Amino acid sequence: MKRKPALKKILLLCLLAPVAFSLHSLSLDETLTQINSISNTKNVQFRWDPLFRSGIISSGDHFGAFTVAAKDGETGYLLLNNRELFNVPLPYNSGGRLDFPQAFVDTLKASFTRLHENDASRFRVSTIIIDPGHGGRDPGAVATHTINGKRTQVYEKDIVLSVGLALRDRLYEAYPDKRILMTRDTDVFRSLEQRSDMANAVEIKENESVIFISIHANASVNTNARGYEVWHITSGQRRQLINPTDNNYSADIKAILERMLEEEFTTESILLADRILQGFGHSFGSSLPSRGRKANDWFVVRNSRMPAILVELGFVSNRQDAVLMTSPEGLQKLTDSLYNGVTNFIGIFER
Repeated sequence: MKRKPALKKILLLCLLAPVAFSLHSLSLDETLTQINSISNTKNVQFRWDPLFRSGIISSGDHFGAFTVAAKDGETGYLLLNNRELFNVPLPYNSGGRLDFPQAFVDTLKASFTRLHENDASRFRVSTIIIDPGHGGRDPGAVATHTINGKRTQVYEKDIVLSVGLALRDRLYEAYPDKRILMTRDTDVFRSLEQRSDMANAVEIKENESVIFISIHANASVNTNARGYEVWHITSGQRRQLINPTDNNYSADIKAILERMLEEEFTTESILLADRILQGFGHSFGSSLPSRGRKANDWFVVRNSRMPAILVELGFVSNRQDAVLMTSPEGLQKLTDSLYNGVTNFIGIFER
């Protein structure tokens, strides 16, 4: 993944000819309506500081900052994203309300349009698929422990569903522009084939990516075994990554593209796994052991045509881990670990 070089200079665009400015002005509501018409996010906001006579209009992740003139016709600077500077007729106070010269609004609209078009052409994660393992008639790992003085059966399927639902809600809030999908959101059975088929059926646009996170809990005959681990597909594993119904490529070209995608998805899966491990480390420190990043050809990971990982939260067979994974505080920290790892990965990927 390539990063664009940081902008070290402010781009100064001077509009010096007063005769080019329209005398027509718009109200605040009319201005926001015009800006909103070009924003895919429909998230246009206005902030105003009357003490410093300054304001900000934002559209999605972009913003324009300005000061308010004492009277109609004065010009000044519109600062866009703290990087670009435009000399425009400034908004002014008219009878107790703010009026916005049409030239100011047109400059802001054109700038936001350009920035949103640039955003659309960048690589982005459009969909996050959360796969809570097991469910329904398949309980996954099961163990019985005395917790808070009571004999309690601990089921993997319940733990991973609780964490999956909490993670979904956190990601919904953080990424209203992304699809957050779950292979199951109730206690139902899904076969391994159904899970990978659901993931592969997601339609994406050019320059978009999907990530797949399968959540599980471990078990061992050694009741002292505990801790979290993250798995990704074995490097060099041959997978069918190109849709088999796509007949646009010859067999030779398909083989080359398969190899390229294998390397790309494996690299991105490793990066995602590392960020998840980092999230666990920040949440738990030394209180929960890390068993590290590992490679295996798990079915759902092997058959998903995208960066994919499988997370083992802890061991239901270990009492300390079981208490952690069934307590509200523990479930919150497990969710935080996954959330921080996913958002960290997305930030790196989309830059």
